[in-house]
Amino acid sequence: MSKIVLTFNAGSSSLKFAAFGADNGVLNHLAAGQVEGIGATPKGSVKRATGEKTEFAFGPGAGGLDHRAAMKVILGWLTDIGYARGIVAVGHRVVHGGPDLVQPILIDEAAIAKLQKLIPLAPLHQPHNLSGIAAAIEAFPGTPQVACFDTAFHRSHPFVSDTFALPRSYYDEGVRRYGFHGLSYEYILRTLKKMAPQIAREDVIVAHLGNGASMCAVKNGRSIASTMGFTALDGLPMGTRCGQLDPGVLLYLMAEKKMDAQQISDLLYKESGLKGMSGLSQDMRELEASDSPRAKEAIDYFVHRIRRELAGLAATVDGVEGVVFTGGIGEHSARIRKAVLTGMEWMGLVLDDEANEASAQIISAKASPTAIFVIPTDEERMIARHTLEVTGDRPAT
Repeated sequence: MSKIVLTFNAGSSSLKFAAFGADNGVLNHLAAGQVEGIGATPKGSVKRATGEKTEFAFGPGAGGLDHRAAMKVILGWLTDIGYARGIVAVGHRVVHGGPDLVQPILIDEAAIAKLQKLIPLAPLHQPHNLSGIAAAIEAFPGTPQVACFDTAFHRSHPFVSDTFALPRSYYDEGVRRYGFHGLSYEYILRTLKKMAPQIAREDVIVAHLGNGASMCAVKNGRSIASTMGFTALDGLPMGTRCGQLDPGVLLYLMAEKKMDAQQISDLLYKESGLKGMSGLSQDMRELEASDSPRAKEAIDYFVHRIRRELAGLAATVDGVEGVVFTGGIGEHSARIRKAVLTGMEWMGLVLDDEANEASAQIISAKASPTAIFVIPTDEERMIARHTLEVTGDRPAT
């Protein structure tokens, strides 16, 4: 039986998973799926690398499904397909590792206690990540489990990129700019090292553009600055998240609108961003297809913030040798990439329009001083790599 490593990404109402073959240190994608509607009306499916798709069946009374029950549904499929016997390790995406957890770690009682202490730093994400871990430990008893952190890649930030201008005691307590999407950035940098090793050793800016969006400046493979800060709200506008916001707006909402913490949280995380600005949708494809002036304005603001952050991040690394677009929007929207890069020749960014329309791997013109790439990200594969490394089997790919 082939060795199999599983990866899980537990959200508030979803549980995503992937399975990889792990024989001879080589990772081969086998399947990926998810259960959605946890706590409400569940649905889910899994698609194998062969293209075969299976819809999960949920029995009567499944409306109260939790992560534990969702894990049992996934385990049932793994057993039916014959994968369950080969599982040698399980990896988990954990949003927050705090200031000290800078590498993936083997999960035990002490590790869980550390992660629980970080809940105040990520109250909307960490509890669900921990629920997924608890469910996986129950479903796969005795199987090594590994926590991989979205913040770890950014722990190389210099102090100026890590702090807020608050009294130092807050920084010491952990109120810092952590940065997120680290697993995606790490995967992109490892891929870039194979594609263009010289550029990967230089100054690179990666734009992870999707429903969640951020950008990161990297020098010699190390994160120097990120647009996301203490939480995943900061920086670029996103599907439903606001991005950069004057903190005075929060004081206004509390004082004048009498909004409490939960109402403000719902506004900033769920009702803002592209969805809030357009009044139409958080999906960039729908906005691009729309004739609504508000949809256009939402796109224009999204592009404006990317351009602004692109120039600002370049300053943190004294120029840039390469720019990478990734994430759902970054990988698939030629319109957004063109809008971001038009007029950026002063930064050495010259677009090849034909390559961009084709979403080619390299979309910079031959004469462009700075290389521009489109690289699909694969956070699940990055989690699988880390999981095998921590458990003693170092994958080659």
